[in-house]
Amino acid sequence: MDNLYIALVHYPVVNKKNKTIGSALTTIDMHDIARASMTFGVKRVYVITPFQDQADLAHEVIRHWTQGAGSRLNPSRKQALELIRVADTFEAAVQQIQAEHNRPVVTIATSARMNQKTISPHALKQKQRSDTPCLLIFGTAWGLADELINQCDMQLDPITGPGDYNHLSVRSAASIYLDRLMNG
Repeated sequence: MDNLYIALVHYPVVNKKNKTIGSALTTIDMHDIARASMTFGVKRVYVITPFQDQADLAHEVIRHWTQGAGSRLNPSRKQALELIRVADTFEAAVQQIQAEHNRPVVTIATSARMNQKTISPHALKQKQRSDTPCLLIFGTAWGLADELINQCDMQLDPITGPGDYNHLSVRSAASIYLDRLMNG
């Protein structure tokens, strides 16, 4: 998958009562997902938030690590954080990718919940042409809202372990899926 993009969505996501909410930005998610994305060759990471204060915080963190003191202290972090762009909606991120490639983007939701459109990472790799732009979408809080999952072309199988517990951090899930898509 040569044209893989990631979106870290802060709205629309759900809380533990399955109500649609907007979640606060967590800067460690930005750092860790950007670093995993750099490791696995992701083209760009979109942080999706409609909240101006959260977008401002994201820009401040990015500037610190790409232009400020952080860029000199940790050049490899600079390289990873340069992958991040901030968008106010999921649709805006998709439009940017489509404009870059002049073709439709395949959108792939992730969730701990199964649905009828789930596909394994291995099957996705077999199905997609390497030059097709694909956007892998992660939700913060308790995951993507169904309204966004239902807009997507498909959904990856949930990550499961041997027990019933299934509530990974978004940065852990991103790393696992990237490894499965790129190496599995």
